[in-house]
Amino acid sequence: MIVNFSIENFGSIKDKQTLSFEATKSSHLESQYIVNTGGVKLLKLALIYGANASGKTTILKALNFLRNMVLEPEGKKTNELDFHPFLFDSQTPKQNAVITITFVQNEIRYYYEVEFSQKAIVAEKLDFFHPNKAGVFKRKTNLENQFTEITFGSKIKIDKTSEKILESNTLWNNTVLGGFLKTNIELKELKEATDWFKQYLKPLILTTTDLEGYVTSHIDKSTISKENVVNILKKADFNISDILIQEEERDIPEGFITFIENQLNTPSDKINELKTKGRITARKLTFEHTTEDNKKYTLLFDLESQGTKRYYGFAGILALLIKNSVAFPIDELESSLHPELYRHFLLSFLLNADKSQIIATTHNREILDNRDMLRDDAIWITDKDESCSTTLYSLADFDSSVIRDTTNRLNVYKSGKLGGVPNLGDYYIDIEK
Repeated sequence: MIVNFSIENFGSIKDKQTLSFEATKSSHLESQYIVNTGGVKLLKLALIYGANASGKTTILKALNFLRNMVLEPEGKKTNELDFHPFLFDSQTPKQNAVITITFVQNEIRYYYEVEFSQKAIVAEKLDFFHPNKAGVFKRKTNLENQFTEITFGSKIKIDKTSEKILESNTLWNNTVLGGFLKTNIELKELKEATDWFKQYLKPLILTTTDLEGYVTSHIDKSTISKENVVNILKKADFNISDILIQEEERDIPEGFITFIENQLNTPSDKINELKTKGRITARKLTFEHTTEDNKKYTLLFDLESQGTKRYYGFAGILALLIKNSVAFPIDELESSLHPELYRHFLLSFLLNADKSQIIATTHNREILDNRDMLRDDAIWITDKDESCSTTLYSLADFDSSVIRDTTNRLNVYKSGKLGGVPNLGDYYIDIEK
C-alpha cells in the first residue's frame, strides 16, 4: 500500500508537496477506511478537490510518471524523459525534479527517491525498514560520462559481477529498478520493489482511457470474473444480466499500420506480425438486458449510454479492487456518473476492499457534507499560490477555528475558507463588436 508520496519541481508543482495515506488518530469510520499494515495505519481512499488548473491531475500524473520510469525504462540513452519542470520561474527550469514514495510490500516498508532532469536520473535511493531503517542502494550518475554508479547497503548480499551487470544495464536515463527489470540477476529487495510497482500500483485512469478495452481484456484472460462484473452492474441498477464477448477476424483498415507505427510506438516485431497476418482480431462486446417480465434483449456496447459504458469500466475496476490488493489513480472520478452512482461506487469500494487504495480527483462537492461517508484525512485540496504553483493540503490540516465536528464541510468549502475554488470575476465581458 502507499504510505505517502512527495513531488517537487514537476509540472505545476514547484515546492515539495506531500500526499499521505497515513490515518490521523481519529476513530471516525475506522473500520471502513483504515488498514493496519507494515506498522502503520493507512487509508484506502484519497479524494483531491480543487479549481481547474490548480494541479489536481498533475499529482496523479507524477505518480504515474514514477511508475513508468520503473516499469518502462528508456531503451536509448539519448531519449529524454517526458516531463516539464515548473516553468513559471527563472531557476526551476534549470533544476532537477524529485519524486519520493513510501510504500508497504509484504508487510515491509520501503522508501524510494528519484531525482531527475529531462536528460537523466541524477540520483536515486531505496531504503527499507525491517524493523529499523537500512539502505538497499544509492545511485548517482556521472553526468559527464553518462554512467551510473550504484552502492549497495551493508545488509544487501550481491556479488561484484551482478553489481557491474546491473550498472551497465542501468542507462543514465533509467532508474536502477528499471535496469533491474532488464537484468538477469536475483536480488530480493529489488524484486519486492519492482513487484510492488508492477502488481500493486496500476496505470492512471483518465476520462479518455479505454476502460472498456481494459476490462474486456481482463475478462477474456479470466483475471476479472465476468460474473463479478455482472453482479456489480446489477447492484448499480443497470438491468444487465450477461456480458457477451465475441472475437472476429477483420482485414486491417487502410492506414492502420502507419498509425500504430507513428503514434503508438508499437514494437517492430508486432508490426511485422500484423503485416504477415494481414488481419486483426476484433472483439465484439454485447450486453444482455433482462426486463421485468423476464424477457432478454441484447444491445451492442456502442449503443449503450455513456454512463453505462463508463460504469462497465468502473465495475471491472471495482472487481479488481475487491479481489486483489491494488491501487488505482483516477482522474475526474465523477465523470458521466450520477451522484448516487458515484456514492454507491465509493461505498462499495470502502466496504468490500481489503488492502486496495483509490486516489482520485473530483469536483463532486455534495458528498463533503456526508459525515457518514468521508473522513477529513481522506479529503485533499489543491490551490494555487502567488507564484502560480500548486499547494496541496488535507482537510485534517485545519484547526477547530475553521472546522469542528459539527461543521458542514460542504458549506465551508463553498465559502472559499478552505481554498481550492476558482477566483472568478463578474459576468460582464467587454468584447468589441
